Amino acid sequence: MTGGRRVARAEAQHVPAIVGLLADDHLGSGRERAGDDPAYASAFERIDADPHQLLVVVLDPDDEVVGTLQLSFIAGLSRGGALRSQIESVRVASSQRGSGLGTTLFEWAIEYSRSHGAALVQLTTDKSRPEAKAFYERLGFVASHEGMKLAL
Repeated sequence: MTGGRRVARAEAQHVPAIVGLLADDHLGSGRERAGDDPAYASAFERIDADPHQLLVVVLDPDDEVVGTLQLSFIAGLSRGGALRSQIESVRVASSQRGSGLGTTLFEWAIEYSRSHGAALVQLTTDKSRPEAKAFYERLGFVASHEGMKLAL
């Protein structure tokens, strides 16, 4: 990465900072809890133990967490048995927004996905974030499907 920043596999010690990033916007502020909530530690353990999941952080030169995303590798029969890479929970620290970090992080995620056999990278974005949709389109993503969710 640039500017002394680096991508690293997230560790348990990073969970509170990751949760802080997730909570630092209009959507996350209403749905996330304190970063030391045991539910987050439990979720991290499940993610970290699953070989088809990769939670990463972007660390600045002082090893502070300034970005994060999760990659999920999904096997399927569609597209000739292609492996998909799903990008989730992308966040860049508010102090770093506009610095190019998001673009660099996505370039890293796309190359990582490609190098691990993915034929397709996909994501969803909340409709209340038109600036995020525009960002993804600048990176070459196409809004070819309508995503739907059902809260359980």
